[in-house]
Amino acid sequence: MTEPGPLEAHLRAQRAAGRKLLVPYVTGGLGAWTDVVRALADAGADAIEIGLPFSDPAMDGPVIQAASEQALAEGATPASILDGLRDIDAGVPLVVMTYYNLVFRAGHERFAADLVAAGVSGIILPDLPLEEQPPWQAAAVPAGIETILLAGPITPDDRLKALCAASRGFVYGVNLMGITGERAVVGEQSAVLARRLKDATDTPVLMGFGVSGPDQARQLAANADGVIVASALMRRLLAGAPVDEIHAFTTSLRAALDGS
Repeated sequence: MTEPGPLEAHLRAQRAAGRKLLVPYVTGGLGAWTDVVRALADAGADAIEIGLPFSDPAMDGPVIQAASEQALAEGATPASILDGLRDIDAGVPLVVMTYYNLVFRAGHERFAADLVAAGVSGIILPDLPLEEQPPWQAAAVPAGIETILLAGPITPDDRLKALCAASRGFVYGVNLMGITGERAVVGEQSAVLARRLKDATDTPVLMGFGVSGPDQARQLAANADGVIVASALMRRLLAGAPVDEIHAFTTSLRAALDGS
């Protein structure tokens, strides 16, 4: 096994200390998004996922799509968002989530270098299959960028093991089939997937898609190492919530995961 990179090492250390992991998401370029990143870190995030808006987001639900459209309308570009990250001293690892077309257009080596220059540790590319990873990994691995792979409820056991073996930083467990978005009930399939992932890997396992609030975050983290929360945060931002409210909501997620 290769030595974990900074993102995975950080998450492993937090897990070893008995902490359930919290990775909140913010759409880059949306309003006062850099202040939101700092607020998320201050409220107890273990890492922060920053979305690079894309015009045709295959896996994103209506809330994240609306956030991306608004950020694009406000002039956000991958370059402007990465430039914004250069000035953020969040104190926790930063992960970028986007679609492969942006990486391909920029060029693998250039994109990886741009991530490193912006202080980014990891990337999620949900539309880049395992079999098509090698060209990107050839640039990402030497640059030190950890690529996080996703596994869903119907992923077969052999493929799930291959995804876990290839994933760096953490493994992203997709709670349910379909697009992102809050759900009143996620269901037993999330717990089943979390247990399958934990049996397959020692890499941190985080569950995402459908996490709507503190109680659900605590439930979903019970069988995993933590959770990713996106739509619940972006819905509040789109509704005009101030940064203090985002901080308070994230604090409530942290408290639930800590059992307090």
